[in-house]
Amino acid sequence: MESFKQDFVLTTDSYLLSHSVGRPLVTAQQHFNEQFFIPWQHSASEPWPEWLKVIDRFNASLARLFNAEANEFCPQVNLSSALTKLVMSLPQLQQSNAVVLMSEIDFPSMGFVLQKALPDSCELRFIPKDLDMTDAAVWQTYISDDIDLVFVSHVYSNTGQQAPLADIVAAAKSKQALTVIDVAQSAGIIPIDLQQLQPDFLIGSCVKWLCGGPGAAYLWVNSIHIDSCQPIDVGWFSHENPFEFDIHDFRYHPSALRFWGGTPAIAPYAIAAHSIDYFANVGSQHLREHNQNLVNLLHQHFGDIVVSPSLASKCSGTAILNFGAQQQRVLSALKLANVSIDVRSQGIRVSPHIYNDAEDINRLITAVEHS
Repeated sequence: MESFKQDFVLTTDSYLLSHSVGRPLVTAQQHFNEQFFIPWQHSASEPWPEWLKVIDRFNASLARLFNAEANEFCPQVNLSSALTKLVMSLPQLQQSNAVVLMSEIDFPSMGFVLQKALPDSCELRFIPKDLDMTDAAVWQTYISDDIDLVFVSHVYSNTGQQAPLADIVAAAKSKQALTVIDVAQSAGIIPIDLQQLQPDFLIGSCVKWLCGGPGAAYLWVNSIHIDSCQPIDVGWFSHENPFEFDIHDFRYHPSALRFWGGTPAIAPYAIAAHSIDYFANVGSQHLREHNQNLVNLLHQHFGDIVVSPSLASKCSGTAILNFGAQQQRVLSALKLANVSIDVRSQGIRVSPHIYNDAEDINRLITAVEHS
């Protein structure tokens, strides 16, 4: 198994927390200095022309990773902001009796956004938390004729489940419903081909498996919808020509950048673009295979202790381990062994990335056995 450890800054014996924060590349700081600080410190004029190239690179990197067009992406500060801007821009959701569908196990922040950003006339409907979100039949049952938009988490962080995206998108299209895919927990570890999948919208970030740090989120808009989206939260970089400076004439940017807003941040995207390129070079399929090989070691050793799905089509990049009454003792042993994991309602979350290897998994297993 090829080792990638030397490419990343790793400060613990076994870091298995990529579902929370991915580790930075060793080259991240140098690249950041070149892309952000050097234009700021050494440019004879203002650094903005060089800084804006950072955003172009960020969008181009995302396009390469997801097999899409760069002009379909727009930088965002986080997923909540991206989703707020999006739902407020969609005419379908401003009509009376509109209905939005999501799951009770979606990340709470997404529910908070939809509860506040949707008009009072819109119903927010939930798929119950006790249903199997990996089952296409569950989604097909709840995507009824009156649904206008389906919010889908590609991966559920607390259960290790993967939603059947292709089936969901197909079911939504059959009912003329829009789809928004949340890839915060899957981008960088599960292959996503937007040309093939063809959802309507996608939101994501770089802080987890993409190892790009916080603040570099993104919104993808299928090109068939760009013209019909009319964002309310705009700024001069949402304008067709940001440097026109005519306060009486606002025209939406013809690309997804109409969602951009005011003066943009640059620093987070300088770091993230470099990281995204790295993972695009490794290849999504290789990343997934490496992750699954390590997750399978956990399934083979712990059996039913792993409460997350085992099938590649149903599981995320995270294995959930539940030791029942022994959970606290196991957590203490893992901490003592310098194995970085965390715990949520369903159990201990373990997320092996490209910078992990079988030695990391064996260290976890040994610590558990001696707990």
